[in-house]
Amino acid sequence: MKHIRRSAAILTGLFGTLVVFGAAPAFAMIPGPGGSPAGPVGPASPAIPPAVVHTVVVGGTPGWQIALIAIGSALVAAAAAILADRPRTRRRPAVSPA
Repeated sequence: MKHIRRSAAILTGLFGTLVVFGAAPAFAMIPGPGGSPAGPVGPASPAIPPAVVHTVVVGGTPGWQIALIAIGSALVAAAAAILADRPRTRRRPAVSPA
């Protein structure tokens, strides 16, 4: 029964990953010039020159914020590992000294 549950959990996780990454391109449609995804409609639409994009890079994430994120994620991972290990230790039979 444990193997069936584990297999079901793995398959569910893989299916969820597939759904998330499969659906992402559907929401990433960028409308072309004129508002529709296909661009301006019909021959009567005026020629629209391409937009000029100027990339502005100012700042970013400061180092102390990156350090806090790393520390926080390490603490969350440690807490999850401890919580996941507790049920396993309860099920183990006690070993008697020889």
